[in-house]
Amino acid sequence: MTNPKTTSRRDFLKFCSSAGLGVAMPFASPTLLHGKTKISAPYEGPYYVVFNASGGWDTTYLMDPKGVNEINRLYKAGDIQTHGAHKFAPTAAHIEIGMSNETFFKAYGDELLVFNGLDYSINNHSPCKRYMATGKLDSLSYPTFAALVAACRGPETPLAFLTFGNYSATGNLVPMARIPYLSSLKFIAAADSIKGISRLPYHDDFAQDLIEKTLDERSKAPLMTGQLPRAERAQSMLYAAQSNSKALKRAIPFISDKDPEGGRLPRQAEIALSCFKAGVCVSANLSITQFDSHAKNDRDQMKLIPEFLSGIDYLIKRSEELGMREKLVIIVQSEMGRTPHYNKGDGKDHWSIGSIMFMGRGINGNRVIGATDEKQFLKPINPKSLAVDEKSGIRTRPEHIHQALRELAGIEDHPFSKKYPLKITDTEKLHNFFG
Repeated sequence: MTNPKTTSRRDFLKFCSSAGLGVAMPFASPTLLHGKTKISAPYEGPYYVVFNASGGWDTTYLMDPKGVNEINRLYKAGDIQTHGAHKFAPTAAHIEIGMSNETFFKAYGDELLVFNGLDYSINNHSPCKRYMATGKLDSLSYPTFAALVAACRGPETPLAFLTFGNYSATGNLVPMARIPYLSSLKFIAAADSIKGISRLPYHDDFAQDLIEKTLDERSKAPLMTGQLPRAERAQSMLYAAQSNSKALKRAIPFISDKDPEGGRLPRQAEIALSCFKAGVCVSANLSITQFDSHAKNDRDQMKLIPEFLSGIDYLIKRSEELGMREKLVIIVQSEMGRTPHYNKGDGKDHWSIGSIMFMGRGINGNRVIGATDEKQFLKPINPKSLAVDEKSGIRTRPEHIHQALRELAGIEDHPFSKKYPLKITDTEKLHNFFG
């Protein structure tokens, strides 16, 4: 039997990989800056996924139906569908491909939490995207929730925060990773191989041992002599990148040979889930565009909403196959809604009132909080009871939602969260929002 003390570093890494463990260095870790290494096991969840309908979705064609005052032209009030606590617009007869509202709410309504009547405060794309992503309207420095939770829960994971578009600020808390294709992930995961093919390494075992030994010695030497902080940080980042390349190999068994069908979101979801399963990622920001339907609103929304719901459906079903559905926290949002009237081009313009949906770990479903009236103006809610309270309730804004998300993730008291306060008073905090 081999003595563990004499086992080579390469063999140790192979052993960790076969055992479901991995070696990864943190990004600019304090332990690394002091000449120490830290071995971390794969991150095991929960995993946070934010779906972004970029451009501004028409919520009255989804979870906040109206059918009055010509707010919609494809259905009447009597056509509105229900499933449990949910009301939704009928879309099955108006779409060609993708998932209808009828199918989506039947499949997931029992675990879905909907909030209607979210006050975006403004209706310009850039600040609205920032506001929805971070919970802070008047600052460019705040991280998105996806980046913040990655920094708090798994900063040492190689691809802690994945993003596929939309607003993706990190607050310099965690690296931001972009991987557009599954083939790109394979190249990264097998960086020491020819064309990402693991069975075709550039070096034989003997040469690889020498390379790894040399890199390890070179990383330690400068750190022992004392350097300026900037030089130390650069050195730590280089060594982290070298070490993380080994950890990324854990993703290889979960990478599909071909991109999934069904549009843009399934491909993004497949990459994110591969990284989640490998334990190298905490959160992912998924996004599709073109919801900004200033012309032909009904045509565009009936193409995009079914595609969007199909992407959510793909993520959930694929996560079931991978045995990790119960570890997901899913946030479904857009930066604004559409006006309660049509313009001359049969489109709808920007509207500062909208909705957001949640499902997954720690979230009680079959619930609808908040509301809008028949003219699509929000109704205030009581933050303690969460019931509509038009006399003394509050206008729920993104910062209220983000405060609740921080509490759900258990990071509200983390130093990083305190560095970026949301400044919600105790009287305005949403009590038991997720159930």
